[in-house]
Amino acid sequence: MRKKISLLALGALLVLPAAGEAASHSLESKIEELSRQLAELKAQMEEINQEQTQQQEQIETIDQTVWNDVSTRFHWSGDFRSRYDYYSRDRYNTPATTVSEKNNSLVSNRLRLNMYAPIIENVEFAGRLAMFKAWGMQNTPSDQAGFFFGGYPAIDGNSGRLLSDNKLLVDRAIVNWNNVGGSNFWFSIGRRPTTDGPPSQLKSNQDQRMATPVSYMDWPFDGLTLGYAYDKLFNAFELPGRIRFCYGRGFEAGLGDSSNIDDTDFMGISWDIYNRNDRFVYFQSYVATDVFNYPDIADPLVGAALAGMMGPRNNIGDIYHTSALYMDKFKGLNYFLAGGWSRTDPNQNGMFNDFIAMQMGTAGPNTDSENGYSIYLGARYDFADSPFKVGLEYNYGSEHWIGMSPGHDDIYASKLATRGHTYEIYGIYDLPGRPLSRIGKAFIRVGYQHYRYDYTGSLDWNMRPYDLSSVAERTQAAAMGVMMVDQADQVYVTFEAKF
Repeated sequence: MRKKISLLALGALLVLPAAGEAASHSLESKIEELSRQLAELKAQMEEINQEQTQQQEQIETIDQTVWNDVSTRFHWSGDFRSRYDYYSRDRYNTPATTVSEKNNSLVSNRLRLNMYAPIIENVEFAGRLAMFKAWGMQNTPSDQAGFFFGGYPAIDGNSGRLLSDNKLLVDRAIVNWNNVGGSNFWFSIGRRPTTDGPPSQLKSNQDQRMATPVSYMDWPFDGLTLGYAYDKLFNAFELPGRIRFCYGRGFEAGLGDSSNIDDTDFMGISWDIYNRNDRFVYFQSYVATDVFNYPDIADPLVGAALAGMMGPRNNIGDIYHTSALYMDKFKGLNYFLAGGWSRTDPNQNGMFNDFIAMQMGTAGPNTDSENGYSIYLGARYDFADSPFKVGLEYNYGSEHWIGMSPGHDDIYASKLATRGHTYEIYGIYDLPGRPLSRIGKAFIRVGYQHYRYDYTGSLDWNMRPYDLSSVAERTQAAAMGVMMVDQADQVYVTFEAKF
């Protein structure tokens, strides 16, 4: 027995060195194989890195300014609106009779693209391109009665706001220099954000203010602003706000001698007295100096026609304009109250002239200052846990009221320039769906406006307003070829998206 065990042990001792040698050889082979694979992978990674480096160099060579950190350097957003309008009016075609005129369906598209880019520390650019056109046209729809569509011909003060063609126009272009010298002052220059001012954001279903001035001043212009932001009013009251000095060019007279027409300029203050949460208190006051009798007209034929009626372009004096706004919210009720005052300061050429009396030699130009007033109030109720909102607005303008709103968004006639009464009701339905971007929103808006005019001449400071309740004054207005709309109704439906 012992002999068998010894033989087995001896055999095992002879086998072990051979088995260990075989295992060692297998392990060395595996290590060599892994090393080879690792070397191949490393070579592939180096090749990929070289390709990426070459691609990046090619991109930077193509246009370094565009492709360098494009996702954070340049920001785009925008909005699109398709709008249907039905409009009818009763117009005096003789001093005693009226004619009913209507457009059953005016459909328009509006596209606006917003741009933003930081430049250097505390300096930034903001801009907006706009296209606004009627379906089936590449120009402004005609008023077959011979008057200007929208109340004004195509001028700088309604560029991008009047129905035109499908070109993208520069609606806004601004460079801001913030925290000047480490202070609370800022400086801004360019084509100003002076359209769709508060309280327009309520009816437009926007979450924030869309322009600097109150909507009585709906006039695109080029200019500059020097502003100061504060947390404490007069360094004493906890009232956060900001105040600005604003300057702009309403008309460039060009090169000429001292006897030629002068530039028309805007200058004044824009003051956010209080702006926190939903409460907003605002005041603005400005002067339009050396106002023109008629502006620079984009269409040379229209300009020639105006020159034939009114003679050469001339300065006729200054216009002072002051307004204030209070906005707030109580639970689901947004509400506002605004008031405006306009005052003319004519030169020897006069404003609100009685041209018939001047032609007869019984009166000269009206060099008296005339005061106009307006009141504007409204509310929008947002139903809780519902996509529906409903709003009401009313405004009134007096005999000599001047609404500075050739860039209005009422399509046919500026309601805030009305010398008389305007009523509006609208409803908003927010389309359901989870927003796929921070500002994503889509909604439908339906509204009705009723205009009732007391006096002629909305948006005009040349000719005296004629009382539409007087047959004698309507007779004089007819002799001057003045448009005499007694009342008008407008229904609109919009489909809008913000992206």
